[in-house]
Amino acid sequence: MGLAGTRFGGAAGAFRRIDGWTLGTVLIALAASIPIVAVIGLALTPGESVWGHLASTVLPLYIRTTLLLMAGVGLGTLVIGAGTAWLVTMCRFPGRHIFEWALLLPMAIPAYVVAYVYTDLLEYAGPVQEALRASFGWTTRGDYWFPEIRSLGGAIAVMTLAFYPYVYLLSRVAFLEQSMCVLEVSRTLGHGPWRSAFRVALPLARPALVIGLSLVLMETLNDFGTVDYFAVATFTAGIFDVWLNMNSVSGAAQLASVLLLFVLVVIHLERRGRRGRRYHHTSTRYRALPGYPLRGGAAALASLACLAPVVLGFAVPAGVLGRYALTHYADTLEADFLTYTANSLGLSATAAVITVAVGTFMAYGARLRGGPVVTAATRFASLGYAVPGAVLAIGVVLPTAWLDNTVDAVLDSVFGISTGLLLSGSVFVIIIGYVVRFLALSFGTIEASLSKVTASMDGAARTLGAGPMATLRRVHLPVMRGSVLTAAILVFVDCMKELPMTVILRPFDFHTLATFVHQYASDELLAESSLAALTIVASGILPVILLSRTIGRSRPGHTGAPDGAGATP
Repeated sequence: MGLAGTRFGGAAGAFRRIDGWTLGTVLIALAASIPIVAVIGLALTPGESVWGHLASTVLPLYIRTTLLLMAGVGLGTLVIGAGTAWLVTMCRFPGRHIFEWALLLPMAIPAYVVAYVYTDLLEYAGPVQEALRASFGWTTRGDYWFPEIRSLGGAIAVMTLAFYPYVYLLSRVAFLEQSMCVLEVSRTLGHGPWRSAFRVALPLARPALVIGLSLVLMETLNDFGTVDYFAVATFTAGIFDVWLNMNSVSGAAQLASVLLLFVLVVIHLERRGRRGRRYHHTSTRYRALPGYPLRGGAAALASLACLAPVVLGFAVPAGVLGRYALTHYADTLEADFLTYTANSLGLSATAAVITVAVGTFMAYGARLRGGPVVTAATRFASLGYAVPGAVLAIGVVLPTAWLDNTVDAVLDSVFGISTGLLLSGSVFVIIIGYVVRFLALSFGTIEASLSKVTASMDGAARTLGAGPMATLRRVHLPVMRGSVLTAAILVFVDCMKELPMTVILRPFDFHTLATFVHQYASDELLAESSLAALTIVASGILPVILLSRTIGRSRPGHTGAPDGAGATP
C-alpha cells in the first residue's frame, strides 16, 4: 500500500480512505508496545517461577524501599526545583542571571556518576572523613559519627541533586507564562510577595509542577546505577538480581510487572490531579516581570539557595572528575576508552536518527488523519519513556529471542541450516530498546513544532500538486528543522547516559561509556574511569544550553530586553 492510500467503496457512494501514514502510525505503536506486552505475558504465564519465594522474602522490602525513595526524591526535587524557579523568575538578587541557566547544569550529569563521586568523597577512606580525623584526632570509626553515603538517605540526596532540574525547568516556564495582572490583583488584596507565591503563583503552576514531579518519579524508578552502587533494594535492583544472579527470567518479568504498576499509578495520579480542572489566566496582557528586589540577608539567602544545588549537583562532581581525568587519563586510554567512546557514539547516533525519523512519521501521520485510533496509537508509542529501562530490556529480549529461535528452527527443518542467534546478543537489540524507550521524546518535540505550522500551508502545497510526502519534505521539514535537531540531540544524550537497558542488552564483552564507568566505579576505580564519565557529562551540556535559551524566551512578548524594559503587547 503506497503513501497515496487506497479507497474502499461504501454505501451511498461514501468512501473511506485508509492511507499509509495512518496505517504506519498504528503499526509503529503496536511494535513499540510489544516489549511491554511481552513482559506482562511472561509474568502471567504459568510455569516455573520464583514468585512465591520473592513474595515471602524480598518483595515487601522492594515495595517499602521504592516507596520511601520516591517520596524522598519527590519532596526534595519539588522544594528545590519550584523554590529556585520562583526565586530566579520573580525576585532580583545578586547572581540571578547566572543561576537562571546554571540551575539546569546538574541535568547534564547522570545520577549514577554523582553517586560515584560523592561515595569517593564521603566514604570512610575518602578525603572528607580523613580530614576530619586528622583535624580532631579521631582514630577509628567509633570515635565519631558520620552519615553513611551508601544508604537509602544517600540515594535520596544524590537523586534529588540530579533530578530537581526537571521540576525547575517546568516550574520556571509556568512562572514566566503567568500574567502580571493576576499577580498585581493579589498585591492589591494585601498579599506580599511570598503570600502571592503560595496563594496565586504556585496554584496556577500546579500542572507544570505535577508533570515535572511525575518525570522525576519515573526517572527514580528507572535508576539502576545509583541503587546498585548504594546497595538499596528497589524493584530495579531486584530485577537485575533475579535475572542475572538467580537466572530466572520469569521471576524478573513478574517483578517488572509490579514495577509497571508503580509507573501506571504515577501516570494515573498525574492525570487525575488535572482532571476536570482548568488553569487559565484572566488577562492576555503580558508585561515584563518587574520582580521583587531582595536586599541584605534576604538577598544573601536567595543567592545561597540557588548556589547550593548548582555546586553540589554539578560543580563538585564535574570538578572531581576533571581533577581525576588530568591525572589518570592514561589509565583510561589504556582501558580501550576510544573503542567504548566509538560504541557509545555509534549506538546513540544511530538510535537518534531512527527515533527522529519514526517520530516525524508518526507526528505527520497524526496531523494528516488524527482521530481516536491514531491518538490512541501515539499514546501507546509514547508509553516507552515512562517504562523503566530494565523492564523494557526484558520485553525486548523475549520477542527477539523468540524470533531468532523461530527462524533457526524453520531454516534447520527446511534447508538443514542452523542460523543461531541473529538478533539476540547483538547491538541491534540495544538500538531497538533505545528507540522504543526514547520515541516519546522525538514524537513530542516534533509534534509540538508541527502544530505551529498553519493548515493553510498544507492546502497551498496541495493546490500546487504536492502530495503528503512532498509537502513534508519541502514545507514542514525546513520550518521545523530546529525542533528536529533538538529532538535528535535529546535522544542522543539520553542514549549516551542510559545504563540499565544497556547492561542487560549489550553483547558479551561489549562496553559503552556508561557500562564502562559503572563497572570501574563498582570496582572502586572511579579515577581510572573519570575521563569516560566526563565525556558523558560533556555530551549533556549542549541540551542544557538549548533548554536554557528556550525557557528564557518562553514568556509571551519576550523581546530579550533587560528586566523591567519589556512593554505590554
